[in-house]
Amino acid sequence: MTTHPYLRAFLAGSFVPTLILPLILTGFIVLRLVLQVPFPFERGIVFPMALVPLLWSLWNMLWLCSSRRTHLPISVHGALLPLLLMPAGALLATSMHILSLGARGVTWFGSVYVPYAWIVPVFLAALAVYYLMWKYVVGFLNRTLGIA
Repeated sequence: MTTHPYLRAFLAGSFVPTLILPLILTGFIVLRLVLQVPFPFERGIVFPMALVPLLWSLWNMLWLCSSRRTHLPISVHGALLPLLLMPAGALLATSMHILSLGARGVTWFGSVYVPYAWIVPVFLAALAVYYLMWKYVVGFLNRTLGIA
């Protein structure tokens, strides 16, 4: 199967976020409608739900295009994605007034305060999760589809 490798890379890349985002949506529905948490989560969840599968797909296509030149393992390539997503997400959230930057931390939705010291472990955990997801899930799908 050597036809349409970029289409197969697109589909393999979108697999993981397409499975995980409905779980996040379920959590949102439970928080907002069942527990009636008064935070306006919908402002911060709709845009990423539309954009993240596309970015994972394009990132996998970029790996397919560049892997012969860079010889970068897919796990390392996948772990680089949060280095782009988190700053871009923070910039977008700041511009949409979802996130406020302070001297010692950030404030989400005008009411949830997170110190900067907590952001570093979360960022490192995201790198680890992305590394593992790309190594085991996306890498497996790429091999199964014959593009790795």
